[in-house]
Parts: sequence; structure tokens; C-alpha cells
Amino acid sequence: MIEKDCFICQKHKGDISASKFKIYENNYVYVGHIDNNNQQSYLGYIMIDLKRHIPTLGNMNVEESKAFGLIIASVSKALMECENAEHVYAIVSGDNVPHLHIHIIPRYLHTPKKFWGPSGVQDWPEAPRGNTQEILEICNRLKSYLENSTYE
Repeated sequence: MIEKDCFICQKHKGDISASKFKIYENNYVYVGHIDNNNQQSYLGYIMIDLKRHIPTLGNMNVEESKAFGLIIASVSKALMECENAEHVYAIVSGDNVPHLHIHIIPRYLHTPKKFWGPSGVQDWPEAPRGNTQEILEICNRLKSYLENSTYE
């Protein structure tokens, strides 16, 4: 089901371009790095969308649940292995966009404890941020890891 006013549905339909930072896609999920419109971005901030328009975790069918859980674990492992994340936060809220998606946010080594937490790590003045090229490099590393992992 596609909702015409849903940003995520529009993205999956191709009405909004998001392919620049795409890491992985199958019939159930889409994985991409957050795009801040050519502004500096927190490196490794990933969003995983369920393709079908549903509002929350409890609305998934069995196949979607398996795909969603597997890709969350795979992307988290990739961030730890490829980007040296020491912890990975996963957040589903759905308050602003009622289309199931999860924010995957790494916490990197040496992040001061006072900046721990999904929003705190981004507030750290020395947090790793990057431009389009640096984001593309992370996307390529994560994509390569996922292609070569045993999760699938």
C-alpha cells in the first residue's frame, strides 16, 4: 500500500530521489544514510524503512518482521566492524512520519559519557561529521560488508 502524502512512500515510488546514499534494498526494506541536503551529517546515521506503508512494528507480517530484524542486526554489525562503533542505538518513534522506519545511530569510541544517547552523540562537538563524499565512502564500506556477510 502506498500513501500519496507519505514522504517514505514517495521515496520508494521514485518520486523523491534517495539513491545517492542507498546502502541496501530488497522487497521488504530500504537502507540508506541520512541526507542533510549537502550539509555536514553525523557519519553512520542510517535509516531503515519498511517498504510497505504501515505505522508501527506491530503491523508487520512475518516476512517483513524477519527482513526488518535481520537488516537491523546486519547494519548494526557493519557499523561496529567497518566504522568502529562501540554501541548502536535503534529508535522507532513514528510520531512525525507514520511509516515504519528505524533510526540506527552509532556511538563511536571515545565519545564522552555525557554525550551518550541517540541525540547526545550528535551534539558532541567532536562527533564525526562528514560531507557528501565522506558519507558515500561510509555507504560503500557498509554496502560491501553487507554483500559479503553471512546474514543473508
